[in-house]
Amino acid sequence: MIDGKDDGHLLRVLGVAFGVAVVVGGVVGQGILRTPGVVAQGVPYPLLILGVWALGGLIAWIDSMSTVELAASIRKTGGPYSFAVRAFGRFPGLAVGITDWLANVGGIGFIAVVFGEYLHRLGIATAIPIGALAAAMVLAVGTIHWFGTRVGGRSQEIGSAVKAVLFLGLVAVLMLAPRGEAVATLSIGQITTGLTLSGVVVALRGVFGTYSGWNSAAYFCEEVRDPGKAIARATFSGIALVTGLYLLVNVAFLNVLTPAEMAGSNLVAADAAARIFGAAGDTVVTAVSLIALLTVTNAIIMVFPRVLFAVARDAGVQALTHVAANGTPRAALIVTVLAGALLATVGVYELLLAFSVSLLAAMGVAVNLAAIVLRVREPDLERPWRMPLFPLPAIFALIVNTALLVVFVQEDPMTAARAFGLLAVLTGVGYLLTRRTSRV
Repeated sequence: MIDGKDDGHLLRVLGVAFGVAVVVGGVVGQGILRTPGVVAQGVPYPLLILGVWALGGLIAWIDSMSTVELAASIRKTGGPYSFAVRAFGRFPGLAVGITDWLANVGGIGFIAVVFGEYLHRLGIATAIPIGALAAAMVLAVGTIHWFGTRVGGRSQEIGSAVKAVLFLGLVAVLMLAPRGEAVATLSIGQITTGLTLSGVVVALRGVFGTYSGWNSAAYFCEEVRDPGKAIARATFSGIALVTGLYLLVNVAFLNVLTPAEMAGSNLVAADAAARIFGAAGDTVVTAVSLIALLTVTNAIIMVFPRVLFAVARDAGVQALTHVAANGTPRAALIVTVLAGALLATVGVYELLLAFSVSLLAAMGVAVNLAAIVLRVREPDLERPWRMPLFPLPAIFALIVNTALLVVFVQEDPMTAARAFGLLAVLTGVGYLLTRRTSRV
């Protein structure tokens, strides 16, 4: 039974430490343990490998300037949804909100299934189906956030700190260890021999995906103290920490594996750990992965009920705007958690993930455009943080995100067409259902 107040007010109880934690927790996951193999396949030289990872962090930092300026000036929960409503109006904003929520609920399902697979890999609860384990994980993490914003924020801070310590511990071991025997699973056909444009593109795409989630702090503008400054500090600090960690991890991998060995690996971290720990290496990496998956799930489950809450509040859908006395938007949390658990159980998340790639790229384009539009349309809007050299950072990020969108659409035009078609239908239905009650 839902108790507490029902006034739609969130609690401003989070600080910069939480903002940094939710950025790090929302970004650093299984990707950094797997993607280095993709990068080494595309750019098989140590300095280029490190350069691509550094470039990914730089692009994320430049792209974040649009988000930070919008978050600092608009200061409403919901992230890109709130930015799009302010810049483009209710209908485009609704499309962005639906895109954001659906894609990330699908992400909850995907991550939860991987979590279940890794439990089985460790020999834990092997008698329980992976789908059931995945759903149980989603429900367990969701329960943490039922107890309030402070509890959820602290859980993210602790989880991100533990994850950082584990990754740094792995880095230290790999850096101090002597190079062992070659990875036995390699074959000559897996070893790359040169640099190609297509390889660079594949490497960059993998890196950009591994940095996704850097905008997590911007969803909490009504809950972070002094959002005009705190969002900027949290976002830029978080991206810097993630970039540093990614570079250290790759330096550590390169200390025990050659680029050719990395390129022939589907899980570089496991091969690197096996070089040091032997057969126990896989267990070590799997255990680290479980922590990483938990913290990413924790961040997503904390972030995206805020999107659903923001959409419902603007549309006047009171059933989804309940906020408990402890600051949790419980109705939106329930819907988000149940949807994620259901997708983890039945596997529909695969469809959402297939649809989400081009939609999320389009959302990045929308945010960059929103920053430019609002600077022109509302020049007197209070902006506690203003991007330097405007509009160059926004234009650069706009070009990058547009290029990614074009690439994703060209790779699978049918899926992209279905994605945008479904989005148009859902947005139209949502607009018609809420037209009379909207307060936007």
